[in-house]
Amino acid sequence: MTEKLKESVQSVLPVSIIVILLNFTIAPMPAGTLMMFFTGLILLIAGMSVFTLGAEISMIPMGETIGSVLTKSRKLWLMVVSSFILGVVVTVAEPDLQVLTKQVPAVPDAALIASVACGVGVFLVLALLRILFQMNLSHVLIASYVFVFIIAALTAPDYLAVSFDSGGVTTGPITVPFILALGLGVSAVRGGSTAEEDSFGLCALCSIGPILAVLVTGMFFDPSGTGFAFESATSVDSFEELVSLFSNGFLQFFKEVCIVLIPIVVIFAFLQLVKLKLPKTQLIRIMVGIIYTLIGLSLFLTGVNIGFMPAGTYLGRSIASLPYRWILIPLSAVIGCCVVFAEPAVHVLNNQVEEITSGAISRNMMMAGLSVGVGIALSLAMIRIMTHTPIGFFLVPGYAVALGMTFFSPKIFTAIAFDSGGVAAGTMAAAFLLPFASGACDAMGGNIMTDAFGIIALVAMMPIITVQSIGIVYQIKLRRAEKEEKPEEIQPEEVFEISENPEKSGIFLANSAESRENRTIDSDSSGKEE
Repeated sequence: MTEKLKESVQSVLPVSIIVILLNFTIAPMPAGTLMMFFTGLILLIAGMSVFTLGAEISMIPMGETIGSVLTKSRKLWLMVVSSFILGVVVTVAEPDLQVLTKQVPAVPDAALIASVACGVGVFLVLALLRILFQMNLSHVLIASYVFVFIIAALTAPDYLAVSFDSGGVTTGPITVPFILALGLGVSAVRGGSTAEEDSFGLCALCSIGPILAVLVTGMFFDPSGTGFAFESATSVDSFEELVSLFSNGFLQFFKEVCIVLIPIVVIFAFLQLVKLKLPKTQLIRIMVGIIYTLIGLSLFLTGVNIGFMPAGTYLGRSIASLPYRWILIPLSAVIGCCVVFAEPAVHVLNNQVEEITSGAISRNMMMAGLSVGVGIALSLAMIRIMTHTPIGFFLVPGYAVALGMTFFSPKIFTAIAFDSGGVAAGTMAAAFLLPFASGACDAMGGNIMTDAFGIIALVAMMPIITVQSIGIVYQIKLRRAEKEEKPEEIQPEEVFEISENPEKSGIFLANSAESRENRTIDSDSSGKEE
């Protein structure tokens, strides 16, 4: 629990410091909003700690056990059906998705969550089939994104930014353990020389499903709608009002989380009776973990929605109203660097890359690359809000570059790169960056659906380019190292190399016994050679 608490503080503290500095400098907040922020900060840290501990002792073992049973059955139809159901059920419980849906107008929460969950389920099946039938990941990604942009061209542009944001938030603390457990199990059973490469790339494909699902869902809803399913107060006037606001919010989110977790528990209980037969001690541990998950996720959502979001929205609106609103661009770059340093999953990714490359690509190099990438992404997002530029002008060339790099980057780096997009777009992206962008967009008179949304999409896109660039650099360094280590061929006898015009340039003598360097020896006037 101490370790989880440390990770939670590490995730939230940098952004919190920035909020406090802005409050005491260029964007002072009302006392009530500041009280809500600090209360939400405490609940967010506590909730994230309890939730991640619960997920570690319940969700991850459940995912690994179910994945193992599915792969050992060797029945394709069972794997397809079970993977789809698990993808749907686990995505519904994803906290980052819950945070995002609260901010999307026009589309009801239930409809958006259901569409995203079905998209993850379908593409999880596709990802597992890719491993089984050894399909090239680059070819699958290119075909999928081409299809995505074709569908996007046929649907309302209002939902393009929201759809890519949905893809960025689905790979979170609950979804990833299940997906990775299934992928590792299938690749281990499949075996072969590409087993390590096959274990990556599942999160990348599962992020595409929500994009398509939301684009299709947007055909049935009017984008001009502005109603939010959940709207929190922006400030409070007394301590009693603060307590009432957070307690009522906790009860509301507790009910929602119960509805979300019940299907997972029911499926696991059914599998336990039919197939798993886990020992009693392990079952008790998993049930305790589920209770931790329930309480932690409820606290987390309460802190984010009632404490963090109003502060982020207020700061974005306040700074965008200043005469020097251009400061949003460098400020966003700084926030982007802090967000990357604060994400625990980023550190896990960096350690993984350093291990794969045997230290050739260091953690510091990866961190620098990701920080620069996310900082650029947030700066582009603010420029986009200021100029009201459609998100397609950034996504189409960005993904064209990312997909083009798959032909030059090592396969393992391609898989890690597309997985890392969801890693960088973590909790703070949905909890603070999106409300911050929404507040700035509102102050500039923009359209929230087309201008504010898309910030998570850009944050998820840039690491794909950054990590593949690092992969290409690693490949170049590896080839140079191999060249230097390759011994030069040594000839037992003297080798004479005569130029086309020996009278002018002389004769080159390479004597391996005496020296590896060529020596020029002039011909005498009689034409005899020494």
